[in-house]
Amino acid sequence: MPTTTAYPLMLFFDGACPLCRLEMDRLRERDGLRRLVFVDIAEPGFDPAPWAVTLADMQALIHAARPDGSLLIGIDALHQAYTAVGLGHWTVPTTLPGLRPLLGRAYALFARRRYQTSAMLMPWLTRLEAARALRRTQACAAGGNCPVNPTQTDERSPV
Repeated sequence: MPTTTAYPLMLFFDGACPLCRLEMDRLRERDGLRRLVFVDIAEPGFDPAPWAVTLADMQALIHAARPDGSLLIGIDALHQAYTAVGLGHWTVPTTLPGLRPLLGRAYALFARRRYQTSAMLMPWLTRLEAARALRRTQACAAGGNCPVNPTQTDERSPV
């Protein structure tokens, strides 16, 4: 388990998955130091070849690339992404030897069933996304605190 990472950390996520997209939007909103670069592997033309993995590999588990090109996969990628935005404490259980293998398997199971899980949770997700959009609009109108539009492509992203 890596303990430090130079930034920016490039996160490869499945933008065709509503839950994945929602979580990446949440991370993007918290990324005030711009430590993360978001790359949607579902975008037409995405090519995983520069990272020496297949698209199937990237679809199976979330991947993240460090500036040196080395990859973090699964819960390691998530841990580093959450740490980058100040939420590393949420992923501390993934660093505990007794829980790590169990949580790694649980995440892999979720990743395999993310479309089914998203479909099941879609009514709730739609309400959650609408409430978040309203909060962003209100914050912007109230004090000019206008967060980055989470649907915009990060200009540091290569895609």
